[in-house]
Amino acid sequence: MKISFKKTGNPTDCLITRLNKWENDPMLIPLIHPCRNKMDLESYVLITKEEMKKRLTKYHMYEIYLDNILVGEMNYTVDPVHLYKKERGTAWIAITIGEEMARGRGVGSISLKYLEEQIKKQGLKRIELGVFEFNKSAQKLYNKLGYREIGKNKQFTYYQDRMWDDIRMEKYV
Repeated sequence: MKISFKKTGNPTDCLITRLNKWENDPMLIPLIHPCRNKMDLESYVLITKEEMKKRLTKYHMYEIYLDNILVGEMNYTVDPVHLYKKERGTAWIAITIGEEMARGRGVGSISLKYLEEQIKKQGLKRIELGVFEFNKSAQKLYNKLGYREIGKNKQFTYYQDRMWDDIRMEKYV
């Protein structure tokens, strides 16, 4: 198993196709988007190359490859307005392991460690993330990597016919 990463520059057709697949996968939608109601869970998202180019002016994005197959993406932005703890020099991170065959194989853990190194190289000292309270496997991973809970946004996302909290976590690097 070979895991590799590529910093996203000019988005390729392959990347856009995969992102649209993952953004609209019923199994992934509740994990990667806050949803206010059942309709949000069922809505279709279309990412264009132009939109990705705009995103990349604010986000540092990395493609995740497993044996040369694009299986996910991770990104960070610096000091976004939605930080729970408003501390300057904070990277807000997100990760999606979009291909099912890559889940549960350590890809997320290795990828996050790589992302943390990239963040450190930028001179940033703190990382913050949000994880929905029903996503126990992600919480376990973040805890294992040294993230700790700093707060909750109550009743933040809809899933399985109810509202769930968004758990905010941080790590100093």
